[in-house]
Amino acid sequence: MPKNKLTDKKIENLVGEIARTYKGDSGINFIDASDLPVRAEILEILDLLFEVLFPGYTGRRTVTKSNINFIVGDILCQVYTDLAGQIERAYKYRCRMEKCDSGGCRTMAEDVTRHLLAQLPKIRQLLKGDVAAAFDGDPAAKSYEEIVISYPCIIAIATFRIAHELYLKQVPLIPRIMTECAHAKTGIDIHPGAKIGRNFFIDHGTGVVIGETTVIGNNVKIYQGATLGALSFPKDERGRIIKGGKRHPTIEDNVTIYAEATILGDVVIGKDAIIGGNIWIKESVPPGVTVTTPNPDLVYTKHSQKKTNNRAPNVSEG
Repeated sequence: MPKNKLTDKKIENLVGEIARTYKGDSGINFIDASDLPVRAEILEILDLLFEVLFPGYTGRRTVTKSNINFIVGDILCQVYTDLAGQIERAYKYRCRMEKCDSGGCRTMAEDVTRHLLAQLPKIRQLLKGDVAAAFDGDPAAKSYEEIVISYPCIIAIATFRIAHELYLKQVPLIPRIMTECAHAKTGIDIHPGAKIGRNFFIDHGTGVVIGETTVIGNNVKIYQGATLGALSFPKDERGRIIKGGKRHPTIEDNVTIYAEATILGDVVIGKDAIIGGNIWIKESVPPGVTVTTPNPDLVYTKHSQKKTNNRAPNVSEG
């Protein structure tokens, strides 16, 4: 028998070693954790909500003027059942973590689900403005349909606007699951706790980061790689990060932030300001100001001409 063969005994020993690493863990094990939300089901719920927000865009359902009410009603009933179940699991998870037993998780979950569904008309109106802002802000855009079907910023912003409503209701886990799934899909990282106004456009989008306590006004445009982040966090006497409080920027109306700009801390970027690319900002910027870096000193080096002979390349010799 080869020495490196995985025998039953080796498997048994390996299982024992792995199992011992589970003891005493908290947070990275999901053993006996039946109350956790199910990530895959949350993604399915998001897909259903997208069908309501952008009816027919996935092509999974043939939507017509005559059947639209039936389709939307059918989706809403399914979302209500599925999402209430997942939110109930999230509340039960929090109760288990906080060792409480209020017994009202199901009722709260149904209330929050009804709240989210009631916000869908408002969310649709906001998304109409976001799509229009993308069309107006991108000369390459040929139609609204192109933007909805293909632009990653619409996926990220629509997901954020759904997750934000659940965040406001203090639903554990689920808002972050939603926005991080959009992050993985689009490269755009928007925390569900951020506050974002109307007509928001993220051009290209890859690498954009928007932190939890960021406040963004109306008609704001952000390019790829921009970060609205926080400075280093204060710590308590035990060396633990003190969480909470405003720690991210406020971006007022009509601001444009160009690629790779980094804006950190609880600062205000005033109305109509323009932030140039590759800028590092840790102080507030007055309204109507353009912030850029000095032109770098460019060095141009002329390439030397290499002497070549006129001999044709020899493909094979010998």
